[in-house]
Amino acid sequence: MDPLTKDKEAPVRLVEKDPLGAGRIGVYTAIGGAIGSVPLPWVPDSIARRVRGALVQDLAARYGLSLTPEARAALAEPDGPEGPRGFFSQAFKFATQKLLVRFVPFGFLPPLRSAAQTFALGHLFHRYLQNARNDRSIRIDLEEARKVRRAIDASVFVAFRVELRPESGGRNKAPEDLRDEVTQFVDGLIIAAASVPDVLVRRLDAAFDECLGHG
Repeated sequence: MDPLTKDKEAPVRLVEKDPLGAGRIGVYTAIGGAIGSVPLPWVPDSIARRVRGALVQDLAARYGLSLTPEARAALAEPDGPEGPRGFFSQAFKFATQKLLVRFVPFGFLPPLRSAAQTFALGHLFHRYLQNARNDRSIRIDLEEARKVRRAIDASVFVAFRVELRPESGGRNKAPEDLRDEVTQFVDGLIIAAASVPDVLVRRLDAAFDECLGHG
């Protein structure tokens, strides 16, 4: 059989229940944020493709799967599966970002955006491989990668929709509260701030499941 032919009968090997590894996506996210701070045209996107490509390659391999070069490129491209990669489009993108940073006090936005995009890619691709993929092929091709990437990109926007109803995270309470009122109030503020990332991730998960379900 042609080695390039997808084997529809080959089982997917799941080595572990959650093969991601503690803190692994956090490292990729930090690298992604650092890339966003590079003040040079073309360089950040070029490095981002490498980092994001390594991220999806890492995840796929941990599920016993292979990525075609085209599938890896579609998942790793910073501007989406059909994003601009030409000389002039990259120059225009860089100039626009520099003007925005110069005239608006949002110099922190490029690193934050790059980190958020890297996290969303890793977290949601992991979610797809763990919960949603039903293709028994051991190879992820371009068509499948584009479907997943479009769902990832769309979910970032859908996550902030008011009517979205993610699963409740739940929180255990102490059998009795022995704190004074001031401590309760301050603790409430700190706990609420600490819960924001969890709330955002749950909304992102719900948005991704919805986008993936609607194709």
